[in-house]
Amino acid sequence: MELGEYEVLEDMLIENLKIVQDTRLYRFTSDSVLLSRFAKAKKGDVVADFCAGSGIVAFHFYALHKAKLRDLRFTLFEMQEELSNLSKKTAEYNGFDNFEFVQGKLQDIPKAYHEKFSLVLCNPPYERGGFDNDEYCKAVCRKEITINLQEIAKAANFALKYGGRLCMLHRADRLAEVCYTLHDAKLEVKKIQFVGGRYGAKPYLVMVEAVKGGKPSTEILDTIYNVSQPRIIRTRF
Repeated sequence: MELGEYEVLEDMLIENLKIVQDTRLYRFTSDSVLLSRFAKAKKGDVVADFCAGSGIVAFHFYALHKAKLRDLRFTLFEMQEELSNLSKKTAEYNGFDNFEFVQGKLQDIPKAYHEKFSLVLCNPPYERGGFDNDEYCKAVCRKEITINLQEIAKAANFALKYGGRLCMLHRADRLAEVCYTLHDAKLEVKKIQFVGGRYGAKPYLVMVEAVKGGKPSTEILDTIYNVSQPRIIRTRF
């Protein structure tokens, strides 16, 4: 496999695995790794990664569980062709043959994926507003320019089997919106975990697990703290 002019191999922070990144495009942050650790795998899971970017959430999630659950299968959905191509290279480099890739908008998710998945992972764009001085290709990964929370919830409902789980993160100050938007899409929030930037600080992120067709009942997990240097995760439970 040959890397492009601006492509680099970066440590995936687990088992010496590597991820292909493009220095000109949006690159993963510690939030994605936190989400992959928050989500729980089950035997036989068929997993979708929405807003996949270069694939870090799905790849890291698989790396955490592949020793015991080698039958996990993944489909990565990403709008930007350049980022989708990076994830294909990462799968090739690490010898992952249980991944497939769909390039396109979640609003246009193909009918072939209707109720196919038992788990959807999603690190969505969760800032409001335009892209200001940011480059468009990076801004759409951070801000609700091409997709919003309601559209993600609708796509998750479409893609999940009854009883399937959605694990996603969002801004902590939008938790109420996350809960009622998912509820309206028949996705009941069952677990909530806040993330703080330092010990004692108020949370800046929230991670949720919602179940399609689930009954109302929510477990609040202990807050974790992402007191990280760039690309290094330290959490306290």
